[in-house]
Amino acid sequence: MNQTADPVSYSPVAARGPDPRADRLLRFAAIWSRAVHPATNGAMTRTEFERYLVPLAGVLRDTLGARPFDPRPAAEVGVALVRAHCTDPDALPLVLSVIDAYLVLYCPPAGVSAEESRARCARLQHAVAAGFARALRERTLAEQETVARAALDAQARAEKALHSSEARFRAVFEGAAVGVGIADLDGRITDVNNALIRMFGGSEGRATGRNVGEFIHPEDSPEVWGLYRELARGDRDHYRVEKPYYRADGSVLWTDLSVTLLRDAAGRPQSQLALMEDITERRLLHERLRYESTHDALTGLPNRTLFFERLDRALAPGGDGTRFGLCYLDLDGFKAVNDSLGHTVGDRLLVEVAERLRSCAAGPHELVARLGGDEFVALITEPPTAAPTDTSQAPAGPAGLARRMLAALSQPVHLDGHDLSIRASIGIVEGAAGEKGAAEVLRSADITMYRAKAAGGNRYELADARAIARHNLTNCLPTALENGEFFIEYQPLVRLADGTVRGAEALVRWLHPVHGVLGPDQFIPLAENTGLIVPLGRWVLEEAARQARAWRSDGEGPMRVNVNLSPSQLRCPTLVADTVAVLRNAGLDASALCLEVTENALIGADEKELRPLRELADLGVDIALDDFGTGYSNLSYLRRLPVSTLKLDRCFTRGMQQAPADPVDVKIVEGIVSLAHTLDLSVTVEGVETGNQAEHLRLLGCDTAQGWYYARPGPPERLHTLSLADAAS
Repeated sequence: MNQTADPVSYSPVAARGPDPRADRLLRFAAIWSRAVHPATNGAMTRTEFERYLVPLAGVLRDTLGARPFDPRPAAEVGVALVRAHCTDPDALPLVLSVIDAYLVLYCPPAGVSAEESRARCARLQHAVAAGFARALRERTLAEQETVARAALDAQARAEKALHSSEARFRAVFEGAAVGVGIADLDGRITDVNNALIRMFGGSEGRATGRNVGEFIHPEDSPEVWGLYRELARGDRDHYRVEKPYYRADGSVLWTDLSVTLLRDAAGRPQSQLALMEDITERRLLHERLRYESTHDALTGLPNRTLFFERLDRALAPGGDGTRFGLCYLDLDGFKAVNDSLGHTVGDRLLVEVAERLRSCAAGPHELVARLGGDEFVALITEPPTAAPTDTSQAPAGPAGLARRMLAALSQPVHLDGHDLSIRASIGIVEGAAGEKGAAEVLRSADITMYRAKAAGGNRYELADARAIARHNLTNCLPTALENGEFFIEYQPLVRLADGTVRGAEALVRWLHPVHGVLGPDQFIPLAENTGLIVPLGRWVLEEAARQARAWRSDGEGPMRVNVNLSPSQLRCPTLVADTVAVLRNAGLDASALCLEVTENALIGADEKELRPLRELADLGVDIALDDFGTGYSNLSYLRRLPVSTLKLDRCFTRGMQQAPADPVDVKIVEGIVSLAHTLDLSVTVEGVETGNQAEHLRLLGCDTAQGWYYARPGPPERLHTLSLADAAS
C-alpha cells in the first residue's frame, strides 16, 4: 500500500474476529472515508484511506467512552489526518461533520447518557480540530522557514551569482503556498506573490506601491503596530502575530503574519519580508466551537461557562468602585408543565422565556444566561454613577431589571392550544467588586431566590445578610456535630446563704471554623427548626453528665449540673429513656441532674405533654422552670407542673443592681419567692451582676444565683474560681 504517513498506533478490534463493536467501527470508518477522501491531496486510494482511518476511528471510540473522560487523545487524530494530506480547505469541516453525525450513533459509549455522549462528542471535535490546526501550522511554518532561508540565501549571495539566485528566489517566491510580500524600510510594498494576491482576492496592482500602514483593521491587537515600528527602526528582527485584513470584496481575511527584517552583508536594515498564512477557516471554526461551548443549545443564551467567566471578571478586585448586580431566576411550577404536557412543550416554553428575558437585558453591561433546567441568571456590571434626581423614574440596577423580567413574563404563552401562565421567583444580590467570590455570590442569590419562592413566588427578594448567614449555619450544623465543633462552658450556681458553689449550668458553644465561637442564641433556634436539636441536646446531656461525674470523682462534693431542654426535645418520644441511659452510662444519680424548661414551652401543655417530665421528676431528676415571669401572669398552672425550681428572669432584678434598690422590683421578687416557697419550690436568680444585687436577693430569701458577679461561663476546671466583682457599668 502506497501510504504516505502512519496513523496513530492502534490495534483494530476487527482483528479479534466477529465483534459487533468492530463491525460498527468499520462502518463508521467507511462513512468517514467516503465523505472526506475527495478533499485529500495524498496518493492513497479511497480503500487505502479507509484502512488508514480504522485505527483513528478506534481512538475516537475509546476516548469517547473512557473513564475518566479525557478528550486529549483525539488531538492525535487531527495530527494523523494532516500527515495523510487531508489539508484541503473543506477537509476539516467534513471530518468534524462526520464525527458529529455518526460517532455516537455507531460507537455509543457504554454507561453514558445520551446528553453526556453528545457533550463528549463536541469536546472530541474540538480536540481533533486543535490537533489538526497544530499539525497544519507546523507544516506551514516549515514552508515559511524554507521561503525565508531561500530569500536570505539569495540575498547573501547576490553579488556572486545574482542572476542564478534571483531566479531561484523567484521560483520559491512564486511557488510558495503561503503569501509572501516585500516592502522597503518606509513600508512601501515592492513585491507580492500570487498566493498573497489570491488571498486578498485582487490583483497585484492593488497591493504594490501601497504602504503597509494603510492595512489597518479595527480588530488589530494593540501591540501589532508597535512591533512593526520596532522592526522598521531595526530594533527587532522578527515578529509574528494574528492579524485581520479586508479583502477586495470587503470580507475579512485572518492571517498568521510573520514579518522578518532583511539586512545587507554589513548588517544594515534593507527591507521587510512578510509571510502570511490564511487562517480564516480555522478562526471561524474556533469561533464556532467557542460559541457552542459557551451558549445554551436550546435557547441560544450564554451558558454556565460564559456566565461564570463574566461573573469572575465582574467580581475581580479593581479598586475603581465598580459594582455588580445579580438576579437569580427560577420558574414557579415548571415541573408541572413538563409532567402534564411533556418535555417538548416544556422546551418550547423555555425558549419563549429566554427570548423575553433577553429583551429585558439589552444594555451593554447586562447579560442574561441559562444555568440549566428552568434556572436563569442576569448579571449587571457597571461603574457607579450619580444617583438620579428624578426619583419617580423606574428603578435602575438589579431591582429594576427584576421588575422588567417579571413584567415580561406576566403575559401567558400560547403553545399547542394551551395558555401557559409564567411565574418566577428572583433572588437579587448586589455589591462592590472584590468583596466576594463567584460561588458565594451565586449561593447567596440562590438562597434569596428560595426566600422569594417561600413567600409565594412571582416576586423578587433582595439578599438579606442575616438570612443568608442563618441558612449557611443551618447547612453546617449536621457536620458540625460529627466534626466535634461543639463544646460546653459551665457557669456556677452559687448558694446565696453561704456563697458556696452548688452546681453549674451547662451552656453549649459552637466553635465555627469561619465565624469563631457562636453562642446558643445564634444556632439553637436553627437546630430547633431543623430537628437537629434532638441529637445535639443528647450530646450536651451526655457531656454534662460525664462532667458532673468527674467533679464528684475529684471530690468536688455533690455537684449538680443543669441542662436546658428545648420544646422539640420535650416532644421527643425517647426523652425519658435517653435521659435514663445517659445517667446510667455516666454512673450518675438522678438527683445530680436538673433539666431546665422555659416557661413558654410549658404554658398550655396538656397532661400527655407533661407526662415525660413527671416520669423524670419521679425518678429524682430536678425540673427547673426557666425564664419564670416572662409568660402569662396567671400563676395557677404552677400547681400542676412537675417542677422543683423557679429560675427568675433577670428583668425582675435589674432594679437591685444599684443602691437604693427599686422598691417595685423588690416587692415583685419578694412576692415570687414567697409564692415559690409556699409551693415548696426553690428559687434561682439569673443575671446577677453586682454585690448589691446579690445581697438584696439573699435577704429576700432566694436560694441560688448565677451571673457575671460570680463568674462568666468557662471551662469546667474554673468552676470554683469566683470573681465576686461588679460587672454592671
